[in-house]
Amino acid sequence: MHDALKSSSGYHKELDNALKDDFLRRTLDTFAVAYRANREAVFKDVDERALIHKIAEAKDYACQHLEELYTQFKAEAEKRGVHVHRAATAAEANEIIIRIAKENNVKRVTKSKSMTAEEIELNPALEAQGITVDETDLGEWIIQLRHEGPSHMVMPAIHLSRYQVADDFTKATGEKQDSDIQRLVKVARVQLRRKFIAADMGISGCNFAVAENGAVSTVTNEGNARMVTTLPKVHVAIAGLDKLVASLDDALTALLVLPRNATAQRLTSYVTWMCGAGPCGANADNKKIMHVVFLDNGRTQIAKDPLFKQIFRCVRCGACANVCPVYRLVGGHKMGYIYIGAIGLILTYFFHGKDRARILSQNCMGCESCANVCAGGIDLPRLIREVRSRLNAEQGAPVEANLLSAVMKNRKLFHRLLKFASFAQKPFTRGEPFMRHLPMAFLGKQGFKALPAIAGKSFRDRWPDIAPKVEKPVMRVALFSGCAQDFIYPEELEAAVKILAAKNVAVEFPMEQSCCGLPLEMMGQRRTSMDVAKQNIAAFRGGNYDYIITLCASCAGHLKHHYPEILEKDYSTVEAQEFAAKVIDFSSFVHDVLGLKPEDFNNSGQKVTYHASCHLCRGLGVKKAPRELIADAAEYVPCEEEEVCCGFGGSYSVKFPEISAQLLENKLTHMKETGADRLVVDCPGCVMQLRGGAEKKGLKIKVDHIAELLAENLKK
Repeated sequence: MHDALKSSSGYHKELDNALKDDFLRRTLDTFAVAYRANREAVFKDVDERALIHKIAEAKDYACQHLEELYTQFKAEAEKRGVHVHRAATAAEANEIIIRIAKENNVKRVTKSKSMTAEEIELNPALEAQGITVDETDLGEWIIQLRHEGPSHMVMPAIHLSRYQVADDFTKATGEKQDSDIQRLVKVARVQLRRKFIAADMGISGCNFAVAENGAVSTVTNEGNARMVTTLPKVHVAIAGLDKLVASLDDALTALLVLPRNATAQRLTSYVTWMCGAGPCGANADNKKIMHVVFLDNGRTQIAKDPLFKQIFRCVRCGACANVCPVYRLVGGHKMGYIYIGAIGLILTYFFHGKDRARILSQNCMGCESCANVCAGGIDLPRLIREVRSRLNAEQGAPVEANLLSAVMKNRKLFHRLLKFASFAQKPFTRGEPFMRHLPMAFLGKQGFKALPAIAGKSFRDRWPDIAPKVEKPVMRVALFSGCAQDFIYPEELEAAVKILAAKNVAVEFPMEQSCCGLPLEMMGQRRTSMDVAKQNIAAFRGGNYDYIITLCASCAGHLKHHYPEILEKDYSTVEAQEFAAKVIDFSSFVHDVLGLKPEDFNNSGQKVTYHASCHLCRGLGVKKAPRELIADAAEYVPCEEEEVCCGFGGSYSVKFPEISAQLLENKLTHMKETGADRLVVDCPGCVMQLRGGAEKKGLKIKVDHIAELLAENLKK
């Protein structure tokens, strides 16, 4: 896996292999579904958002006062008999720990789970010195036997079946082991107990390092960490500098979220605080030899970065992987290097090489699931986009990305090319809404869905003929079309115009508008993304609109949230904020602003289900409006996993078609199970994905935009 991350072809081969692993798929599916329900249940008794805010504040404070807290921790810990070290690099951390081992004639080490130890590749470093290292966390021991890295930060062996574990235990013990889980646990206990007793040194991780009293903590479910930290004569705790917190109260606040996020528990079985070197019968003076090694490895530089300093808020709960639709399909060995999930894509850039980070950072579709559950409120999607942007700036962007960027920057050229494509496609569409007649050689891995035809006449070209004349408007709005609805699905915009005009809303369509720029941002083309943003803001300048309405959830999120971000150091910051403040998605406008109710519609009784577009339900937090509107105009039939990504993700479906296809397959399966006649969404990208998939499979279900459903059933 690690070598595969250095080449795109190798990485895609690894993804294909993971998708063919039926056990992995079943296991991660089961876990993902159960996790969401269980997490929701354990957060019912707490104010999740308030807690996350408090954690963010405490960790931000620690980041800003890093040197001060380190000095305080060192002084307090040394008062209590603890030796405190600071390592600038991974190599230096390993050297310090090896030196401690040699000074104490250590031959055998037991370890409890530590992602920091994984980061510095401590085990190989110790073993190279002739020191035996035994992992004692059950999952870590299993993957050690297999010579693998963890596939999850909290559950490192989640990717393995009990049959695989039984085979590994058979090899380790020299005795045939059956696959009964309880028996396997007993075997592990017997084997590990011997290792605890024989160990000369225990090495643990550290969940929190408390400056006010020099205490370190471990948070576990197995109790092995207590054996590691108490039985051997020497204990070394290894902690990243980001584990420093000012007070015990700060740590305890984080503990209210960490287990809930990690394993959907209110509290783990063992939370241990070690404040000073405690008693130890293995030493002549009955005193533990205790060391704490703090690892920098780039952390002080991260702390100085105005954007990436958010990383210090991470508590290593693994929730960003737990809710990630890509992780759910391929597992952690394909969604990280050492650290996995969304945070892993970011940390790889800082800790383990930009060659690995370039490939990994692309395997994020921007669904924003991770941002919604992060214990520290880290804007993970934004940081991943920033990694892509910095990699392009540092290493250069791919040729195809540069070409697309150049085209999209030039609005007139971009639109001329789309119009030309509309003409050039005719041999492949033959008047149909899909490109049914493309040679298979052209499709490649895109054959999992029917590709849409470009409209014969774009919305901007239709606008002069359909622009409504409203005599006494209640408000003035402008439409932001985005690329897909302007050139592929203009009928969606026409449906919206029909509704708005019927409710006495004056509608305008600024002709100078272009692509919102989100595809550019996702490709790491920051400079062009900024240029396009400025062009669009200029296109709506002077209109004095009450609202800027878009029928594309992705456009809405980008216009509203990302424009002020990417232009925050630019002259147009204030104007970007004013522009963003007027942006609203179609469903919210119709439901919340216009206040349409059941009496405004002729309820068709048609069974209609819904797919919640990622950037609407999570990016914008819009959940109630579209579902109530559907129920007003038809019979709303809820769909399983409505808020799970459909797999489109813009250019993601082109870069990672194997994953996109599987997410689409899952979504179509749930859609069929509803028995609905129709599926509606709030995003043309989702329409493209789901309609194309349904067409390819020959499903008798209509897929379109919610605006079309509402327009059809609007009372005259």
